[in-house]
Amino acid sequence: MSKQLKLKIVTPERLVLEEMVDQVSLPTTEGEITILSDHIPLVVGLKSGDVVAVSGGEQIPMAVAGGFLEVKKNEEGITEVAVLADFAEHVAELTDQKIEEAKKKAEELKKKMTDKNEVDFEHFEAELERSLTRVKIADKWRKRKYRK
Repeated sequence: MSKQLKLKIVTPERLVLEEMVDQVSLPTTEGEITILSDHIPLVVGLKSGDVVAVSGGEQIPMAVAGGFLEVKKNEEGITEVAVLADFAEHVAELTDQKIEEAKKKAEELKKKMTDKNEVDFEHFEAELERSLTRVKIADKWRKRKYRK
């Protein structure tokens, strides 16, 4: 059996996932990467997309938006992967109701963008990215098999 790595996904609101996995693939600002045990130390920005951990042959998909990724070895020599995301949710949490709400919110935000006096562009961009990521990742994983 291959060595595992410790994956921890955290947002400002909560700890989303913490467990030992075989590998994890992530969307970084430099492109998509897969991290295995004994990966070199790394710090890189995250893009919106899906983080897919694999444990025991099962995929564990998460929708993420923004943040950073850090890879390092701990004192015991175990590779640790820390995902510090602005937003993260397990795909199973993306219910049809949440997806519909995200679509409506994205449409509302697009309409508000035309009113230059009302828009807080930084807030608008973050909310729009979060909503669109939810919709995109939910659609991608809708008919796939994954661990809940």
